[in-house]
Amino acid sequence: MLAKGSLSWILGMALFTILTWFGFYYTESGLLSSILFLLFIIAASLTIFFIIFFRDPKRSPTGDEDDAVSPADGKVISIQHRTICIFMNIHNVHVNRAPLSGTVTHIDYKPGGYIPAFSKDSDVNERNHVVMKTAPGTLELTQIAGVLTRRIVSYISEGMELKRGERIGMIRFGSRVDVTMPEGYVFTVKLNESIKAGETIIAVKKEKL
Repeated sequence: MLAKGSLSWILGMALFTILTWFGFYYTESGLLSSILFLLFIIAASLTIFFIIFFRDPKRSPTGDEDDAVSPADGKVISIQHRTICIFMNIHNVHVNRAPLSGTVTHIDYKPGGYIPAFSKDSDVNERNHVVMKTAPGTLELTQIAGVLTRRIVSYISEGMELKRGERIGMIRFGSRVDVTMPEGYVFTVKLNESIKAGETIIAVKKEKL
């Protein structure tokens, strides 16, 4: 399955691949032919890369309904009090998911720069701040664009009811997701641990420990 909003990227590059191939095929040997063949190789490689990058595998949340699942594939780069930061590398699935079931009460999108998402200075980057009302309390999630990212694609709107593990959006080409859990939760993952969106349980209620 491909991520919502990715088809135009894949079809556009696939069309360019076909055009460069026909251009190469019908051009006599020479400099132009060599350039067209090089463009064909680059375009074909990018088409394959886009198909892999924009993959959106099916995920099924584990644990109990009040166990928070990861909103993103990637590596845990920071855990501070109630907030966890997850860095998504270029090879990770970039579709983000809701950690808990609840209602979207507020969405605040801010355009910005493209500093590497793992940097402490990435506060100036493009971001999408989502606030959810869940049964255990208020949950905040922030999607942060990375150095190569050109857009945060949101699948949700204010007032929408979300299920735990449901898709909420996508960040293109390298990014970060920060989550602030409701009071009473304890993180169950460690620094530098690799986790998966919609599957890995990142936090549980204190009384479960």
